[in-house]
Amino acid sequence: MKLVVLAGGLAILVALLGTPLLIKFLRRHGYSQAIRVSTDGEPYPAHEGKKGTPSMGGLAIIAGVLSAYAGTHLVFWTPPTASGLLVLWLLVGLGGVGMADDYLKIFKQRSTGLRARTKLIGQAVVAISFAFLSVQFADSSGLTPASQAVSFVRDTSLVLPLAVFVLWVWFLVTATTNGVNLTDGLDGLATGAATMTFAAYILISIWQFGQNCSYAVTASCYPTPNPLDLAIIAAALAGACFGFLWWNAAPARIFMGDTGSLGIGGAIAGLAILSRTELLLALLGGLFLIVVLSVIGQVGSYKILHRRMFRMAPLHHHFEMKGWPEVQVTVRFWILQGLCIGAGLVLFYGEWVRS
Repeated sequence: MKLVVLAGGLAILVALLGTPLLIKFLRRHGYSQAIRVSTDGEPYPAHEGKKGTPSMGGLAIIAGVLSAYAGTHLVFWTPPTASGLLVLWLLVGLGGVGMADDYLKIFKQRSTGLRARTKLIGQAVVAISFAFLSVQFADSSGLTPASQAVSFVRDTSLVLPLAVFVLWVWFLVTATTNGVNLTDGLDGLATGAATMTFAAYILISIWQFGQNCSYAVTASCYPTPNPLDLAIIAAALAGACFGFLWWNAAPARIFMGDTGSLGIGGAIAGLAILSRTELLLALLGGLFLIVVLSVIGQVGSYKILHRRMFRMAPLHHHFEMKGWPEVQVTVRFWILQGLCIGAGLVLFYGEWVRS
């Protein structure tokens, strides 16, 4: 527990104190994101007041996580694990893809950033390399960081061939990163929701550590490798997002940008895969799923029925167009995320009780 607390505390300090330094640097160089505005044929919520707000704040989150993870292992002189390094690879690798996207938004003033195909290729390269590496590095008992079995609250009997497993991981990573990216449209919305998800993974990983099969093989034990290191990573991610939220909450002084949203989404997917809770991610990242479904429903409705399901997608902009204040939308969506996570944790614990 000391390692988990230290990781979270260090991450909060680095993000909380480092973000204003990043804000000053970005403002000094005029690195602000282009803001989408309404046109005659396409109305958009009034966000003109956000013009000039610097982006690429995800750099502060990534710096907080890396500093906390490294600092914790140095203080307690414990080696990093393959599981921890794999989640960091998703965070940094996908954060790099997002950084390229933010570069175009900032320096080219192109509000859409990278082309969709280019972004998907970048995500695929990182996700596929993660999938392949995650089934290497077997420990003394023969367990690898990830399992080729599809998991819910632990591995199921459905074991995938390696090629299908790689595609499954690619799908999970791409869906989660895009979910966080689409949710990052209001001040603090994605940051706060992600903090809750990482907090849930702290609880899950600590529980798996205490009930791990390496201590005693029982019907309800968890064979998850390196659960304590996953808890350290989750604490560092929750702490970094929490510290960044101080500056990202409305009215935001900085946006996380795709550097943050893609990196965070990748880290969430990585924790789900390595903690053997892949399908439970639908609840632990419930808000992100709802937002993605709103976009899919909007596009499908328009193409099939030639009418829009919502005034605007993603879903949070629909409520803005209905006149809800931005802060009200954000807080109510946080509540929705909390309810989804609560349901996920109940299912996780309930399965252990039944076992």
